[in-house]
Amino acid sequence: MLSVDQRLPAPGGPEVALTFDDGPHGQGTVAVLEALESASAKATFFLVGEQVELRPRLAAEIGDAGHAIGLHGYRHHNQLRLTPGQLAADLERGAAAIADATGRRPDLYRPPYGIFSPAGLALLRRRGYAPLLWSKWGRDWSSHATPESITESLTTGVAPGDVLLLHDADFYSAQGSWRSTAAALPRILQQLARLGLRPVTAAVA
Repeated sequence: MLSVDQRLPAPGGPEVALTFDDGPHGQGTVAVLEALESASAKATFFLVGEQVELRPRLAAEIGDAGHAIGLHGYRHHNQLRLTPGQLAADLERGAAAIADATGRRPDLYRPPYGIFSPAGLALLRRRGYAPLLWSKWGRDWSSHATPESITESLTTGVAPGDVLLLHDADFYSAQGSWRSTAAALPRILQQLARLGLRPVTAAVA
């Protein structure tokens, strides 16, 4: 049974989890970190191992700033196209890259494209990962996305316990899409504050 959390399992109040996929990115991640710091907000970054190897210092800065770090694979591959052995190797290489950069192995996992295979999900759980998807997204990966459309998509109907998906990198999406995300983020944070919602990490207790 492919039962995977799409919301915070046990929100501690009027909380939502901001999450970012596909980084770290030399410009996008930096812009996102600056906006989060300005708002005293915390988030979870699902990092791709091959990008972490290129920017280990930036990956470490994410953790040092108090944000949670999850694994988004070593390469951004659809699980359905990987054998269990290939997925196991991808998980290990990605986790090792994050551990080498940050000093801590990740315990959260989100698959590229949000797609699990039954065998992949079973493998993840045997390895001790907590899988997490999302309940709302900004559709910010599209070339047609704007700061306004991202903000509206992500915050309309948002409620306590929602897991919100954005992307701080454009390695696997429309070129330059991170710019619209970075421009939208201060607006998103302001709207969440107006709604009385506090961004938190999705860190495993």
